[in-house]
Amino acid sequence: MDQHGKHRESEQEPTIAPGGIVVGVDGSEHGQCALVWAAREAERRNLPLHVVTAYSVPIFAASGLDGGYATVDDSVIREGAEEIVRQALSKVSAYPIEVDGSVENGDASGVLLELSASAELLVFGTRGRGGFVGRLLGSVSSALPAHSKCPTVTVPLYCGDRLGEPTEDKHVKAERAKSGPRAIENVVAVGVDGSEQARVAVLDAAEAAERMGAKLRVICAVPEYSGSLAWVPAPLDREALFKDIRVQLDAGLAWIRSHFPRLTIETQLLDGSPVDVMVEASRNVELVVLGTRGRGGFTGMLLGSTSDGVLHHAKGPVMVVPDREDPRLADRADFGPMLGAA
Repeated sequence: MDQHGKHRESEQEPTIAPGGIVVGVDGSEHGQCALVWAAREAERRNLPLHVVTAYSVPIFAASGLDGGYATVDDSVIREGAEEIVRQALSKVSAYPIEVDGSVENGDASGVLLELSASAELLVFGTRGRGGFVGRLLGSVSSALPAHSKCPTVTVPLYCGDRLGEPTEDKHVKAERAKSGPRAIENVVAVGVDGSEQARVAVLDAAEAAERMGAKLRVICAVPEYSGSLAWVPAPLDREALFKDIRVQLDAGLAWIRSHFPRLTIETQLLDGSPVDVMVEASRNVELVVLGTRGRGGFTGMLLGSTSDGVLHHAKGPVMVVPDREDPRLADRADFGPMLGAA
């Protein structure tokens, strides 16, 4: 139901206007966390929110001698999916945003991927309970970030408390007991690896930080040498490597500040696994931002191999930004050495 009392549902043509935010729901706790985060983001961006669930009718091979096939009644499945959308719309009805919903017939990943061509942002939980909606969140959170045409945000159940959605999930409770209470900093953290894709991610992260009134933290994680590089004299070369990266990070910092002069920005150059560093950052910040892929440079392909690892283990929302052209990239070289450049 939107602000004008209109409740719109469609099966063939989603009703979201271009540039809006799409959130996938499936009735699970994970979906509820994603829904709340998406509603807050829609309010921050002053954009419409479209709630969608997808289902497909399962076909079962008959076990009898006739070898035929049987299908489940489509109407029963669709009614359940429509109820999920109605509950989701009711949950976010108090937000001062335009919101509508639809039930789509088809593979969840395919439905959301198609929506990504016109949406400004896709939001979903890290996994779902499955059931009649075809494990919407389970398959999507792994497959969609790498193929979406727009940025995606995955919202883990672990951060439900900070969204006002506490959970009794035993795995989440065990993890919290192990790690102890954490204060959430008003920070957007972005991982960089010297690639053009990383610079695109930094621009999106800076915009997100401005919307949230947050600080931007640019993180470069440098893993230990391994494999064929194990013979390199680590102490001397590593010290020189860090010095070189620091010079280039500072140049990148000056570039970002030129485009976001009112934003508080800091850099961190850390020793360790990029996955571990960014997962740890996700415990304490409002949002972690990564690119879909990167060429590596000094930090061992942070964006290429790390984004997937971070998505599976993050303790807070993670935005993955696809590669794209941006005119602000053109003047980066004017500010000094570029990380990972030849």
